[in-house]
Amino acid sequence: MAIKKSELYSSIWASCDELRGNMESLEYKNYVLFLLFIKYISDKYADSDDFIPPIVIPKGASFKDMLDLRGKDDIGDKINKQIIQPLIENNASLSKSDFPDFNDPAKLGAGKDMVAKLTNLINIFNSPNLNFSKNRADHDDILGGAYEYLMQHFAKDSGKTKGEFYTPAEVSRILAKVIGISPQNSVAATTAYDPTCGSGSLLLKVAAEANKSITLEGQEKNHITAGLARMNMILHDFPTAHIMVGDTLSAPKFKNGENLKTYDYVVANPPFSDKAWSTGIIPANDAFSRFEWGEPPAKQGDYAYLLHIIRSMKSTGKAACILPHGVLFRGNAEATIRKKLVLSGFLKGIIGLPANLFYGTGIPACILVLDKDNAAARKGIFMIDASKGFIKDGNKNRLREQDIHKIVDTFAKMKNIEKYARMVSFEEISSPKNDFNLNIPRYIDATEKEDIQDIYAHLNGGIPLRDINDMHQYWDVLPNLKDLLFQPTDQADYLSAKVPPAEIKAIIQQNEAFRVLQASNMARYKEWENKALTTMERFDKDHNPKQFILELSETLLHAFKTAKPINAYEVYQHLMNYWNQSMQEDAYLIAADGWKAETYRVIEETKTGKDKGRQKDKGWTCDLIPKNLLISLYFATEQNEITRQQTELETVSAKIAEMVEENKGEEGTFAALESINKAEINKYLKTIKANPLYEEDEKLLQEYLLLEAQQSELKANIKTLDADLDAAAYQKYPTLTPTEIKTIVLQHKWLPTIAAAVQTEMERLSQQLTGRLKELIERYQTPLPQLNDELKALEDKVQQHLHKMGFV
Repeated sequence: MAIKKSELYSSIWASCDELRGNMESLEYKNYVLFLLFIKYISDKYADSDDFIPPIVIPKGASFKDMLDLRGKDDIGDKINKQIIQPLIENNASLSKSDFPDFNDPAKLGAGKDMVAKLTNLINIFNSPNLNFSKNRADHDDILGGAYEYLMQHFAKDSGKTKGEFYTPAEVSRILAKVIGISPQNSVAATTAYDPTCGSGSLLLKVAAEANKSITLEGQEKNHITAGLARMNMILHDFPTAHIMVGDTLSAPKFKNGENLKTYDYVVANPPFSDKAWSTGIIPANDAFSRFEWGEPPAKQGDYAYLLHIIRSMKSTGKAACILPHGVLFRGNAEATIRKKLVLSGFLKGIIGLPANLFYGTGIPACILVLDKDNAAARKGIFMIDASKGFIKDGNKNRLREQDIHKIVDTFAKMKNIEKYARMVSFEEISSPKNDFNLNIPRYIDATEKEDIQDIYAHLNGGIPLRDINDMHQYWDVLPNLKDLLFQPTDQADYLSAKVPPAEIKAIIQQNEAFRVLQASNMARYKEWENKALTTMERFDKDHNPKQFILELSETLLHAFKTAKPINAYEVYQHLMNYWNQSMQEDAYLIAADGWKAETYRVIEETKTGKDKGRQKDKGWTCDLIPKNLLISLYFATEQNEITRQQTELETVSAKIAEMVEENKGEEGTFAALESINKAEINKYLKTIKANPLYEEDEKLLQEYLLLEAQQSELKANIKTLDADLDAAAYQKYPTLTPTEIKTIVLQHKWLPTIAAAVQTEMERLSQQLTGRLKELIERYQTPLPQLNDELKALEDKVQQHLHKMGFV
């Protein structure tokens, strides 16, 4: 069975919990990531039949051998010497600095503490659910995703100044896409370079866009982070990637003789405004002539890295670099370099990103896209202001799938979009007004139109025609709706509402043009659904989940590109949300095992208390076809009977609770009982039997016993029915054919969920229109003179009451 992301993530985060306390996340991440690494390479390559496996696992140095070390007094020393050292000696791509010290009592505790901690850590990764042998190198990057998951969470934990080693995956994807690499224009000899590669995520995203094994090279100043990058490359099946340690500016490692090596593609996320960039070099005498356009300020190294990137590009090379917004407008030395950058024609585009995306800083950043090919013929710089497109994610902002797609689409087409993107000519940039200042707001006004309060309307009534006309995107597709809702007044440029605010929604939904529009959009969806169904039916074992969702999502986006007033990217986002939440796990299961709906036991381990470590069987489940879905399709009658009896039980329980509540006071029937149960009630009934004074009490208690007996019977019935239904459902799964499983997943799980999400988007638009119209009507419904009259009437009424009470 394929590994589920959720299983993997929970396991590796549990290993983090095991290590918390003695060290910071920046330190314990190394232990967790090493175990992840050794488990993966052991599963993939320890018993490999490959003539030359990508990584050699020496005899005695696999994860299985590590299991034998559990509980031993010298477990830490043995991991260092019997596992890590042989791996280093047999693999030139690995070095000792890549791995943490597993015999460090300062971090892992001494004696029994170290033994227990390392043993528990190994046990977490020994779960049968974590078997990476089925991972396919060509597309199954669940392990790589887990690595990024950890890097992201460690970056969150590591604090404001220590998050440089991780570039958010969404930003990495944009860089990889806008440089233009693709399967069509790349071969094995295609080269990609990252001068400040961190954990290697940017390089891997470039490789993913190429969709083949291209040549990857990167340099990283921190040797621990460089080790993580090397492991990351192996985990993503790029064992030949070349990662070097050292300061890129003072000691570049990738050279051709005495010159910098040049590449087809360069990507980078250098440290923002590096104050120590010039340490170890004399810029004026730079051996690689990187600073011919000018020397960057001593305390701001952004342009130093950019100039290094430009020198590292081939004559037709392309690059993308993340830098703080300040590089676009800061003066003095940077202004001189920026002018020469613009005049060179190398700067193809600038993409302004939202603030607070990165873990190391909250300041807004931008992507500079460089392209030396055809630079002399370039007429301008394409700018995108994408600062408004994001979603809040905890205390950070995050780009959504639709934000990424819109940026990439717009950049690829170089399409002018009001308040979002435009091609800015060199003439405009070099004009005296702008003087090579590239600050995006100078060229793109992305500010939202202010919702102006109309003083005249507040004083005299009427709804400003200007506000109604501003909603032209609705009136364009619903031409007669405006006349149904509004009418002219005797005041020019002001309208009055024909209907009260409460009736607007119903009028919109009953409008013929609105119904036609809804039907048209649903027809678009249905047309897509028919095509998507064919794609889904073709999907099978060993197919590529990434290609699968790419085809589905791109065709959905295309289907709604011309839809009005619906936003195609919003529709696309609904599908991608569902994919990220659960559909992709279904797809990976199918890609690994085919159309099988296998059940398995849910085993939970007690984490604390005297039963710590004890396993509990919590029943069974099935991932591809959830139990409740199967029951709804095959055992609806049985489920309805359980639901009916549960409703009856709730009614009986409510009657009992009400009876007790009404009769538990000092003089109530239940006051004489020590506790309210069958034995106590029967005992009390014997004492009051045939006593006319307690006739009402006896009647009430008998009724209580009757209800209690009914309650017990219903509980017993429901328990039996539940058990029978559970057994019947469990026995049904093995009888399902692949065709039946496919039908259930497609027709009763995936497509209904996607259809509901698209329908939600359509309804959201009508709600937006209704909300805005109600807001405008209610805002000007009561003009100031009328408010004054109403206030005077209320004041007079109060005075009358005061007069009646004698207060004059």
